[in-house]
Amino acid sequence: MKTFAPKKDEIERKWWLINADGKILGRLATEISVLLRGKGKATFAPFIDTGDFVVVINAEKLQLTGRKLEQKKYYSHTGYPGGIKEKTLNELMDTNPEEVLRKAVWGMIPKNKLGRKVHKKLKVYRGPNHPHEAQNPEEYQF
Repeated sequence: MKTFAPKKDEIERKWWLINADGKILGRLATEISVLLRGKGKATFAPFIDTGDFVVVINAEKLQLTGRKLEQKKYYSHTGYPGGIKEKTLNELMDTNPEEVLRKAVWGMIPKNKLGRKVHKKLKVYRGPNHPHEAQNPEEYQF
């Protein structure tokens, strides 16, 4: 039995539109990562990008369970000694809610060249407007 590898011209990419209003962050991130990787397609291959593009709107209206807003922390480092920075999820949701969803999805895809390529197909917007009307994205229901 040979390993199946879809050709570039055989891969069909779709654009999906997801409204994040009232959705739980982790559950939404798993659905998005499956769409980005293309795992729901019959032509899926783990070493080829067969996934679709995903446009997420209303990222500021994401829901979280428990006390994550106060307890979950995100860390970054400037590269200088003593340059560690810490933000709570509540602070990050106030300033940049798009980044919260991007980081959640990044944690669910491979950390290699393929993962970086897949992650670029995710477009997240704070409000209900997005510049991808020309691609005619389909509404994704789950």
